[in-house]
Amino acid sequence: MRVPVSRAPAPLRALVALLLPWLLAACTQGAEPTGERHPPGSDGKFGAPPRIADGSELPGRVSGVDFAADGSGFALLAECVSDPATPENGFCRQWIAVLDPGAERWETRSSPLPEVRGTDGVSAELRVLGPGRALVEDGGGERQRRGWFTGDGGRSWRAVDPRTDGRTPDVPAGGVLTTECATEPEAVPEQCARERLVAISPVDGRRRTLVRQPPLGPHPRPGETAEPDGSWWVSGTEPSTGRPAVAVSRDAGRSWTVSRLPSPADTPGRYVRVVVGPDAVYAAEMGEPPGGEPVLNGLRALHRSQDGGRTWRRTWTTGSVDEPRSLHGLPVPGPGGRLEIAAQSSGHRSLDGGRTFRKIPDGTGYVRRTAAGLLREDTRCRYGLTRDGVRWTEFRLACGDDPSLDGP
Repeated sequence: MRVPVSRAPAPLRALVALLLPWLLAACTQGAEPTGERHPPGSDGKFGAPPRIADGSELPGRVSGVDFAADGSGFALLAECVSDPATPENGFCRQWIAVLDPGAERWETRSSPLPEVRGTDGVSAELRVLGPGRALVEDGGGERQRRGWFTGDGGRSWRAVDPRTDGRTPDVPAGGVLTTECATEPEAVPEQCARERLVAISPVDGRRRTLVRQPPLGPHPRPGETAEPDGSWWVSGTEPSTGRPAVAVSRDAGRSWTVSRLPSPADTPGRYVRVVVGPDAVYAAEMGEPPGGEPVLNGLRALHRSQDGGRTWRRTWTTGSVDEPRSLHGLPVPGPGGRLEIAAQSSGHRSLDGGRTFRKIPDGTGYVRRTAAGLLREDTRCRYGLTRDGVRWTEFRLACGDDPSLDGP
């Protein structure tokens, strides 16, 4: 049986035809064009960085700082008193500074870290695991490692067993990726035959072995924090050839895809640093450049991918003269092939994806990834934060009364 289909009267259909273009234009007016402010697939993660409150007046000096995705964060502070005549009488006091979500100022709160002798020095590590959540660890090597976790912005701390506790299928949101020795749990990396990835939980600060490990060589080197597009990257070597390679996961570590880098050498360098930018992924292959003056943090080559790491093109091969020949931390990628590199003596900028560089007057600060963006430390108390490689939020922490730090 055929069901009759009702049709609107002809005058009504004509009216709808006239109104439809106007309605579509009104609905889309002011909408952001795809790929202009936020590149395709970025979901706005490469927008302006969050504002960070100034903390110039904080006591001591910063020994560690990290941020959550919303711009809240923690800083480790220490102030050491020395006794040149009797060094063992020296000591270091330690504090925690916290920037709560949406807060206008940093607050100094008690630290779980004990007072240490001046001869021991300050060696604690800080990892932010989301807004109000952080893990502080001390020790390692010849000293017993200890850890403390907070879930309330440093108002209270509880001791955390640093040993690995079971397994996890993925890296939870806010978690951190690191490594441990798979053959001897207490061995330092230099003495470990094989390492594996572990995820630090934002719920309790405990380490858990990642179930699916990337198929790389015995010493994988992960980025601790997810990149802006949600991807996780690990560098290492291709087991069958020993050549430099990287692995990427787009499902928080449940699966991995490996690609080999077009290295200029047959043997692996020291390690590879990967950073995702608004329109490309960059992999900096670290190693001593051939010839020329020795440099710290030598850069062997720079690789660029425009398809999420499926294929790579080597855009820069370091020689004996042309700069940059070194790299402090991560490259800073921007839109349209813009890239900045902090080298040993100066900064360098490329506008063609790393094929050519020119020297810039600043940009020598060390750069690393945080959940809030790329963090640059310019001097001992000046910092900058960016998400798109162009716009920066600048702030200060624990500047003391050093007159050299006055001015903009």
